[in-house]
Amino acid sequence: MSVLAPLSPCLSTDLQDAYESCRQETARWAKTFYLGTMLLPPAKRRAIWAIYVWCRRTDELMDSAQAQTLSADVLLERLDAWEERTRALFAGRAVDALDRVMVDTMERFPQPLQAYLDMIEGQRMDVLRDRYASFSDLQLYCYRVAGTVGLMTQEVMGVDAAYTSAPWSERPDTSEAAVALGIANQLTNILRDVGEDRGRGRIYLPQEDLDRFGYSEADLMAGRLNENWQALMRFQLERARDWFNRSEAGVRWLAPDARWPVWASLRLYRGILDVIERLDYDVFNHRAFVPRVGKLLDLPLSYVIAQTR
Repeated sequence: MSVLAPLSPCLSTDLQDAYESCRQETARWAKTFYLGTMLLPPAKRRAIWAIYVWCRRTDELMDSAQAQTLSADVLLERLDAWEERTRALFAGRAVDALDRVMVDTMERFPQPLQAYLDMIEGQRMDVLRDRYASFSDLQLYCYRVAGTVGLMTQEVMGVDAAYTSAPWSERPDTSEAAVALGIANQLTNILRDVGEDRGRGRIYLPQEDLDRFGYSEADLMAGRLNENWQALMRFQLERARDWFNRSEAGVRWLAPDARWPVWASLRLYRGILDVIERLDYDVFNHRAFVPRVGKLLDLPLSYVIAQTR
């Protein structure tokens, strides 16, 4: 039986096939994230897969093997064209099946256009720069390429009706926490992928932090493991954990059927930071990830937390 069969009998076969394609893409490229989505109700799960695939298509304009051979001018032209196509999506115009699942998702869960445009702007940042002088510069980048995902998905997650049902109640604003979780995830990606990024000539760790801990670009490019590197990484991990902590405050406002998935995703992604510590911060020779058994063992605890916080 198709994974999507129970979702909506009124969906066309083509649309169901497109959503199934989104599911497969998410499962292949975002294993931890995908596990969290499987805890959502089917309709919300499907919408998150569609949004993830749009984000991945955006990222591939910059990071695919073919894109690496293109000039900055060509990459910027591609991003301009993608922005036009995205604006068309919000007007209900679809070019292909993956566009159609986004149109369908936005009809069911209205989305903020600006978040999508901001993500495209984050890709432009990747074209135009490969270093970040300060954390404030990096924070803007993290917001654009990942914090925006929180804004895209918060309407899918929904808010607990208990907070909005009374005539005098005001809808809680979950935007700040949603953005914080996206930034925390991106900071985690950066720390996990330091070794991979240096191979592309990119250093996302703020230059001011390298200077502060006496660790040079030459050290990083050589993958040098020393006390300075350990101190630098301890500082970066604590910063990322702080952003995860900021995000926790917003989970309690979410619809009951979304709290467990969000807590699970938050805890599992934060777990990558623990793995980096266990590797003694050697992200040059090892890729940090939470083993599948660890993910499965954490799910019951995430469920308990979702019911009590």
